[in-house]
Amino acid sequence: MTEPTVIIKNGREKPILQQHPWIFSGAIDRVKDNPNPGDIVTVIDQTGRFLGRGYWNPRSQIQVRLLTWHDEPIDEAWWRRMLQRAIQTRYLPGRPEHNVAHRIVHAESDYLPGLILDRYSDFLVLQALTLHIDQHKAEIAQLAVDLFQEAGMPMSGVYERSDVDVRGKEGLKTSRGVLWGEEPPEWIEFAVEKQRRLVDVRHGHKTGYYLDQIGNHQRLADWIAHHYPDPGACSMLNAFSFSGGFGIATPAHITNVDASEEALMLAERTYQHNQRPPERAEFIQADVFDLLRDFATEKKQFDVVVLDPPKFAHNAGQVDNAARGYKDINLNAFHCVKPGGYLMTFSCSGAITPDLFQKIVFGALADSGRQAQIIEHLGPGHDHPVALTFPEGAYLKGLLLKVY
Repeated sequence: MTEPTVIIKNGREKPILQQHPWIFSGAIDRVKDNPNPGDIVTVIDQTGRFLGRGYWNPRSQIQVRLLTWHDEPIDEAWWRRMLQRAIQTRYLPGRPEHNVAHRIVHAESDYLPGLILDRYSDFLVLQALTLHIDQHKAEIAQLAVDLFQEAGMPMSGVYERSDVDVRGKEGLKTSRGVLWGEEPPEWIEFAVEKQRRLVDVRHGHKTGYYLDQIGNHQRLADWIAHHYPDPGACSMLNAFSFSGGFGIATPAHITNVDASEEALMLAERTYQHNQRPPERAEFIQADVFDLLRDFATEKKQFDVVVLDPPKFAHNAGQVDNAARGYKDINLNAFHCVKPGGYLMTFSCSGAITPDLFQKIVFGALADSGRQAQIIEHLGPGHDHPVALTFPEGAYLKGLLLKVY
């Protein structure tokens, strides 16, 4: 049976030759042999030269997502090899890790577009963001379980959290539930350094937890430990706190603020689970924008302020509004930092570039009348690699600032 073929327009081959995984509709000249949505297609140029192989969806603006730039079959052996490569990027062969949490597959940045696979202890959580991945999610789940078993890290279950808006662009509805094995418990516990974290994979944000920030949680705790003679006397405002991850690793007095009552309940439960003295943490349900303005007006200040807001810009058309939002919270955050204290501020909006984010924070600083130094540029942990050919994968950016 002949594999359907996508022929690229003259002059539109360069991104493909440079191994960018997306082919937009405007780059396609014609399609042969009538592929069904989700089918594997071969991509060639006008001379018939092989360019790559990927999966097809005419309903999406990105009509082909490339899986390989080699003339090889996309079969079970290929999937097994690519999943094994992703797992070995996170774990050394022969050295299994238990009771931990990591991103295992980071979609395009692991050369597996449309697939997110996260691990929480002995459960995997899968997100199928595109049609082809959705069509094959059960087989992918089984292969991943087999590979973990072979590596000495047996899994109890695979849960699907394909409940993200981006699926609508692929003509898909949201989907969640058990893909393999057991139903996950209400709370899955995993360890980070000496702390025990709790995750609700059914209802939590993303796949249950912001795994990309775990390294920054510990980085902040280490910074406080090394720069405050008595870390327990340090005061910290954790804005957009979700389940309180930025505060759990430090003995500082933490004020966790989030709009979600459920997130704060999980944060409080996690702090109790780690036997954190109740007088060392507050949990405030509020609109962070409003509360930061109130704190700034009241001249309420903290040694450390963390801003880790949700995504403000989902596409390029939302960048201007997002920039205003980032400037607002950073301006008021500068007012809330004690002289000589620290601001750790983030954006997870992929449409906001690192340069633009730094300019926004600079604008907020200029309006605040304060001074600040960049101590460190921040990003996600090592389990969130970014393919050099896919700069769009570098969505999380942050700054650690010393404020005067």
